[in-house]
Amino acid sequence: MSWADSLIKLSSYEVENRQARLAEIAGRKAAAETRLAVLTAEGEAEEKHAAQNAEAGWYLVGYTEGLKVRKAAVQAEIDALEAEERGARDALAAAFEEQKKYEQVAESMQAAQAKEALRRENAELDEVGMRAARRQAG
Repeated sequence: MSWADSLIKLSSYEVENRQARLAEIAGRKAAAETRLAVLTAEGEAEEKHAAQNAEAGWYLVGYTEGLKVRKAAVQAEIDALEAEERGARDALAAAFEEQKKYEQVAESMQAAQAKEALRRENAELDEVGMRAARRQAG
């Protein structure tokens, strides 16, 4: 395995790690968004319950304040995860670019090696042809 192949393999590993990290962040963000939706639904259900039950209405103000705090905390978590997700996407894009560079270097090396092999083969054939021409002339 050449050094170029090793670099490509390492960069592929880095890309895979960054993809896994991005997927993990996206999963946490989806879970937080689900928690926010559940909190919103619970708040709506509690408001309906309070409208039907006067005794529950007494507790609605406190519940609503607590709900606002919980929703704000979850929204702050979502905002932080969005920033983390942007960073992870940028890191993944950089890893893809790096991998592409290594692949291009490897392709260039292979093309140069093939060109050099063809040049040597042609030189050998020219030498064989010149020897044959000398034998026929001499």
